[in-house]
Amino acid sequence: MLSNTMNITAQAAWNNCLSFIKDNISPQAFKTWFEPIQPVKLVDAALSIQVPSKFFYEWLEEHYVDLLKIALMRQLGETAKLLYVIRMENTTDDSEGFTEKIPSANRSAVGTQKVNVPVRTKSPELRNPFIIPGIRDVKIDSQLNANYNFENFLEGDSNRLARSASYAVANKPGGTSFNPLLIFGGVGLGKTHLAHAIGVEIKDKFPDKTVLYISAEKFTQQYIESVKNNNRNDFIHFYQIIDVLIVDDIQLLSGKAGTQDVFFHIFNHLHQNGKQVILTSDKAPVDMQDIEQRLLSRFKWGLSAELNQPDFETRISIINNKLYRDGVEMPEEIIEFLAHNIQTNIRELEGAIISLIAHSSFNKKEITLDLAKTIVENYVKNTKKEVSIEYIQRVVSDYFQMDVATLQSKTRKRHIVQARQLAMYFAKKLTKASLASIGSQIGKRDHATVLHACKTVDNLTMTDKQFKKYVEDLTKKLSM
Repeated sequence: MLSNTMNITAQAAWNNCLSFIKDNISPQAFKTWFEPIQPVKLVDAALSIQVPSKFFYEWLEEHYVDLLKIALMRQLGETAKLLYVIRMENTTDDSEGFTEKIPSANRSAVGTQKVNVPVRTKSPELRNPFIIPGIRDVKIDSQLNANYNFENFLEGDSNRLARSASYAVANKPGGTSFNPLLIFGGVGLGKTHLAHAIGVEIKDKFPDKTVLYISAEKFTQQYIESVKNNNRNDFIHFYQIIDVLIVDDIQLLSGKAGTQDVFFHIFNHLHQNGKQVILTSDKAPVDMQDIEQRLLSRFKWGLSAELNQPDFETRISIINNKLYRDGVEMPEEIIEFLAHNIQTNIRELEGAIISLIAHSSFNKKEITLDLAKTIVENYVKNTKKEVSIEYIQRVVSDYFQMDVATLQSKTRKRHIVQARQLAMYFAKKLTKASLASIGSQIGKRDHATVLHACKTVDNLTMTDKQFKKYVEDLTKKLSM
């Protein structure tokens, strides 16, 4: 123990503290929470350390305050004090670049002397983007749906690789070569179900692990809020403490440069620290538009597993499993009829079964083949069909008797320009793609061109009868 700190530098004092701390916590915790800290200065027995964010400081105070007390007391004596210096983004303080200095909550390393925390000019920002304002609990809700598990995700030829890889990850998160695990496939094939199932299984087998499921859309909203509130660092460090991060519909980061940048840094931190990342997408990495190459390359580090449309046997198994869980019996011929007539989408298949059971129950009718035919006809007809930008371009090109390459070309011929504008209009109307993504896929135009195309189509529809007919005909073709 040193009683005189005049001849020791802040770096040396902190290095000695780190040696003690490192021997008393796990290597992973040390790497995450202590390696990023930088000593700033040592005055008498008061050591100032720089931490990346307020979230980081609060986590240290909540989880490692006793360890810090002992380390400081051993190094600097009984009068030791610890001050946190928090560097915030966009600061204009040229003296040190720090926006606030906060005494440790332990006040002094060994005593109970009270030191008032400086008053902030802004209200404290939330540490956890999922909690309600004013609640200071750092406990992280996994956001998982326990109904989506491996037990009710039936294996078949169409999903065997994805399911097997998911189960392997669930049994050894961060410890397989499937990191990240990217599950991709069309709408309603079970991507979200499988992603939740991994998280549910991990929480069951490894209750101490922090698991978080989030949609890419919500992640983007949280990031935008963090920028508005000037707490981007807190946002980043919140996600860097997650052990298993599950991001659904990662393709929705398309065209969002800022969100992609912050996700890139979060991904790198998690991957380097042996944390597990699970992603879902409606397309393979090679087909993703407007996603930075450095991010796409990360997606390819692990395994990309595709979910295909279920074959007939798998559809039969899905129906039987659904009926068993609902305690309903159904004649074999009706089960086969459903499996034959709803082929592309598991969500549609299960929805039709629910509708059939409901009609039978509410109307007190027996489940017959005729009832099944009526339900399937109405259900499939009324189910909104999701289309791709590629499909829209094909339909529009065929309608105007040209090939897709011509539609995407740079020519300014009026009929080709109008066809291209219609393709952009319907892409915006029928898909969730951003304007930037639509423009990139339809002739490598920018988002302003797409916006102009949509306005032009709206104007011509109201003023030009022939053009209005184009819109009506294509609307019918794309809804078939």
